[in-house]
Amino acid sequence: MAKLGKRMKAASAKVEREKKYMLKEAMNLVVETGTTKFDESVDFAVRLGVDPKQSDQQVRGAVALPHGLGKPVRVCVFAKGAKEEEAKNAGADFVGADDLVEKIKGGWLDFDKVLATPDMMATVSKVAKVLGPRGLMPNPKVGTVTLNVGAAVEAEKKGKLSFRVEKSGIVHASVGRKSMGAEKLTDNFAAFMSVIMKAKPSSSKGVYLKGIAVSSTMGPGIKIDTTDAQAVVD
Repeated sequence: MAKLGKRMKAASAKVEREKKYMLKEAMNLVVETGTTKFDESVDFAVRLGVDPKQSDQQVRGAVALPHGLGKPVRVCVFAKGAKEEEAKNAGADFVGADDLVEKIKGGWLDFDKVLATPDMMATVSKVAKVLGPRGLMPNPKVGTVTLNVGAAVEAEKKGKLSFRVEKSGIVHASVGRKSMGAEKLTDNFAAFMSVIMKAKPSSSKGVYLKGIAVSSTMGPGIKIDTTDAQAVVD
């Protein structure tokens, strides 16, 4: 623990807390300041000029990241009959219906994404209180409630990022792992930001992109110049 503390202090010393870094420099820093032996995730916090309390100012969406998430994605699918077979053939890790509900009620959560066919939503709703707070509840707006379960499973396995703005007006998202390197992480970030910018509500007035920060799991937060970050998608 003492060694980890020293590494974290050394990493934090490399970052000027109030400075807003150019995107390229920030991405190099986030890779460099990862302090642990495990492959840390690289996480962004994007602060938007929206009021999530207003129904017309919700920002949510999904994007297929060009380099994936840098880790295996375990996909759980609620489906029956032919759609169950379609999901299995596409590589779903777990497929079922009421049996999955009972397992989840019992505390089982060994999956990263949940998909469902429309006819299964009444079944899924039985565990909405478990899945919802964890951001796992299927939603047609981000393509996780669909009849095209095969294509949806394949997209999730490749590394599809779903996001939504929180009550604070911030979108939190992981765009990959430290081991992917700054260049691939920047590509993933650009794809993510492109969708964020296109999702701007028409009722949102003033500055839309208010702030961006990036960090690895155990690394220091690094602020990014919003103009420079936006340039990757303009």
